[in-house]
Amino acid sequence: MATLAMPTPAPAPAPAAATSADAALLPVYRRAPMEMVGGRGIELFDADGRAYVDFTAGIAVNALGYGDAGLQAALHAAADGLLHVSNLFRTEPGETLAAKLVERSFADRVFFCNSGAEANEGAFKFARKWARLQGGPAKHEIIALRGAFHGRLFGTLAATDRPSYRVPFRPLAGGISIVERDLETIAAHLDAERVAALVVEPVQGEGGVRVLDPGFLRELRALTQARSVLLVLDEIQCGLGRTGTLFAYEQAGIEPDVMTLAKPLAGGLPMGAILVTADVAAAMQPGDHGSTFGGGPFVASVANYVVDRLSDPAMLAHVRDTGGWLGGELRELAQRSGAVRAVRGVGFLWGLDTHESAGAIVARARDLGLLLVSAGDHTLRIIPPLVATREELSRGLAILEQALRRP
Repeated sequence: MATLAMPTPAPAPAPAAATSADAALLPVYRRAPMEMVGGRGIELFDADGRAYVDFTAGIAVNALGYGDAGLQAALHAAADGLLHVSNLFRTEPGETLAAKLVERSFADRVFFCNSGAEANEGAFKFARKWARLQGGPAKHEIIALRGAFHGRLFGTLAATDRPSYRVPFRPLAGGISIVERDLETIAAHLDAERVAALVVEPVQGEGGVRVLDPGFLRELRALTQARSVLLVLDEIQCGLGRTGTLFAYEQAGIEPDVMTLAKPLAGGLPMGAILVTADVAAAMQPGDHGSTFGGGPFVASVANYVVDRLSDPAMLAHVRDTGGWLGGELRELAQRSGAVRAVRGVGFLWGLDTHESAGAIVARARDLGLLLVSAGDHTLRIIPPLVATREELSRGLAILEQALRRP
């Protein structure tokens, strides 16, 4: 029998050159050259002693900035207790944290995991289990919106609208599709017999800081309820105070069926959460899902402190008031500079569409002492710690204006 000759695969592109210090790390990040060693307030310090105003907050994780005395005390107290016992046994910190999240949200039950991507993967599973009980195996599809970012695992990647992230890993998980951000198109795809859930970010962070109109969110809520489809809100980046309310959905006057949280939840420790209604919770039985580390006593102890701080009405008022001022300052800066095409945002989450490559501006800002992150090729994202004062933000904005000037 003849042997079929297999085509020779094309060689993989060479990984980015690594320094001797990071040569052991998988080269999947384009890291900035400096090494960060410390922080205070909204500043970070590198190994050479240089200070940077931080408008990235660890990609919306470090809501309380650096060196927060209460957070440090919570970490030390947590370290004196149990670090881990698994979810085979009860521990008080996770139960207390779940009760707080239930009390302060729409939810009746909470599941803890380790990251935002895991939270969204779990939410997809919960939605499919619920939908199977409602309509059988045919009711399983997940719909996401144009511009969405829900994570980089197989299910969440299929719901993430970034071709460069998706293409190398096809085939992705089936039964998940992305549709345009308009009500007519969404309505055409929300077949009650096939669709389990619509997943939506109230503010699309990675997708360019696009704030979904409250009226649009209310229409989606009404539509999903009419079609017996779950509304899953991904508040991993925009939740927990960043928009000026504890949860972004509050500003639209709606309640979802499922919500995912992560980023600032445990103050920089890895933690995610899935919040669900009693109806969704009733579909899940022992053995349906799990997490070895999720909601462990150490991270949950710290998260209890963080949630209390981010729930504080004074903190939320600060984010609303200072965030409104920040938006006005950014619009004035855009007008003065001529380098910005559009400004969008709410609270402490803003995006600036730029004529020049966002990456070039991020690099110049870093050289000048300001840390920024992009949200696409031509969008800068402004996500400072929620504790930042107007004076501190003004220092960063002055550097940003310098960085916007082409050399």
